[in-house]
Amino acid sequence: MEIICAALCGFVLDLLLGDPAWMPHPVVLMGRCITLLERGLRAVFPKTPRGERAAGGVLAAVLPLGTLGLTWGLLRLCRGVHPALAFALEVLWCWQALAVHGLAAEGRNIHRALVSGTLEEARRAVARVVGRDTESLSAPGVVRAAVETVAENFADGVAAPLVYMLLGGAPLALCCKAVNTMDSMVGYKNERYLHFGRRAAKLDDAVNFVPARLAALLLAAAAGLTGEDAGGARRMWRRDRFCHASPNSAQTESVMAGALGIQLGGPASYFGQMHDKPAIGDARREAEPADILRANRMLYAASVLCISLLCALRALVFFPLGGLRL
Repeated sequence: MEIICAALCGFVLDLLLGDPAWMPHPVVLMGRCITLLERGLRAVFPKTPRGERAAGGVLAAVLPLGTLGLTWGLLRLCRGVHPALAFALEVLWCWQALAVHGLAAEGRNIHRALVSGTLEEARRAVARVVGRDTESLSAPGVVRAAVETVAENFADGVAAPLVYMLLGGAPLALCCKAVNTMDSMVGYKNERYLHFGRRAAKLDDAVNFVPARLAALLLAAAAGLTGEDAGGARRMWRRDRFCHASPNSAQTESVMAGALGIQLGGPASYFGQMHDKPAIGDARREAEPADILRANRMLYAASVLCISLLCALRALVFFPLGGLRL
């Protein structure tokens, strides 16, 4: 029951407050640790493909396991002082593991720049949340990049943390965030990270395999609840869910493309190099700024469905076992 209450409290806090700028965030600390570990590991291991893969493997093991051990240990210490202190810390970490508010807010910023600002402002706004080069994106290109981000990050930043949160509390959710953060920093197929980031990218694929598929089904349900094309969402998911180099990204992107009736994916530039990615969905019409707000509505609906479903499953599975806590 404690995990369910902590998850629900954290979810509500994220919806209401997001990530206040004044509050230290675990992901920032994870990012600094990744930078330091990368620097140290590259200095120790041979500068060969095999050496880089070994160094990346150490990083892929140390950061998630270190995150899990540290957070679990701190919760144990707090519980020894007072259960209320441990619960408050778990609520805080559950809150910080989620990204519904922040993701939707970034989408609104991009929409505002497209509608009331300039294309250059919109490109800068979308550059905050995507890894691709944005300097030459057209207005529809900015919209597509924003919608893809909402779809993909619903799986990575909402569904996956909630799945692990309801399995093992905040420590497991933050372990999941550590894996996602590693992938976002070193999981690139460029000259610097092709070998070093391979283990982190594979681990991220494995950790998000089930949550991505759950997220796709929930987004399809959310399409119906928000007045979008639920049938189109299901059709595109069945057809295009593997149209991506990642086994997970197109799961939610295909649903979003089908629900909105636009085409996502396609060629994109990363670090000045063009990548010929397959298209996802059918271009029944051109993407427009309002699609970002439609994607946000689906995000909110799917997020509520996700935590409701997972809390119900947690209660059904664990309560008969005497409230077993992982």
